[in-house]
Amino acid sequence: MSDYKYILDVQDLHTTFKTDNGEVHAVNGVSFCLEPGQTLGIVGESGSGKSVTAYSVMQILADNGGITGGKVLYKGEDIAKWNSKQMAGFRGKCCSIIFQDPMTSLNPVFSIGYQLEEAVLLHTDRTRSEAKQRAVEMLTLVGVNEPEKRVKQYPHELSGGMRQRVMIAMALACEPDILIADEPTTALDVTIQAQILELMQSLQKKLGMAIIMVTHDLGVIAQMCDEIIVMYGGRVCERGTADDIFYAPAHEYTKGLLRSIPTLSNTDERLVPIGGTPINLLNMPKGCAFCPRCDQAMKICLNQVPEEIRLDDHHLAACWMNIKELYKEENA
Repeated sequence: MSDYKYILDVQDLHTTFKTDNGEVHAVNGVSFCLEPGQTLGIVGESGSGKSVTAYSVMQILADNGGITGGKVLYKGEDIAKWNSKQMAGFRGKCCSIIFQDPMTSLNPVFSIGYQLEEAVLLHTDRTRSEAKQRAVEMLTLVGVNEPEKRVKQYPHELSGGMRQRVMIAMALACEPDILIADEPTTALDVTIQAQILELMQSLQKKLGMAIIMVTHDLGVIAQMCDEIIVMYGGRVCERGTADDIFYAPAHEYTKGLLRSIPTLSNTDERLVPIGGTPINLLNMPKGCAFCPRCDQAMKICLNQVPEEIRLDDHHLAACWMNIKELYKEENA
């Protein structure tokens, strides 16, 4: 019996990039846990740190970036301390990633079959003939028609939805424990998007893997995530179940995100965008990162970073407005 509860346990993660203009603190103290078979959604606008968090787990950061603090525990072992050889064994076999754009992720000069075979050969002990068989098997699993024909084709010969299926097949070829999906449906139309999400859910049930879904699309995470983390400025603003986030948002940034998306109930209303511009990570405020764009900002928001406050069993938020409300209740 294994003595770990979480297949992935990220504790106070800090990731920094060194640039000519100074250090960029892209991830500032992010923590989360992932149980086997669970789906975790990480949501936020561009530059919020969600993708960097995922890349930090796999240690596939740019040369000028690196983990500067915290722990990344895989089955209880801190992989942040692993060397490059150990991490090479971890990637693909234990944890795989589906990148945002399959056209830039797939090599245009090699056939689909060759790229799938290489992934299998790199991370398993299978022979070349077994790898070829596995490539066809995986393409069949992800719903690619005529897989024997597709393995001989090149990425440019496939449609966007088909390429995304190939990326999923490549990520799942070694049956990893964790699948990270970084904006897996951004470039696809809504019909193909629904098919890809349904495919991921069915494969998760079949293989029992955990999924980290990184996206800016709240509609995507609403239907498939057990827990949702909202990020802004490299920090976690709010975390909870889909019901907590969508029906009882407790952070002003989360409320702003929800106000800016169309729903069946606000079709006759004007959408309200979040004012201002995204935070400059080179010039972070002392207090809450969202403070310069927040309509409810108070003086304390400028100078002190709010701590996460537990609002429910699974619902936490780091906002001074919640602390203010709790103070009022205690002194009522």
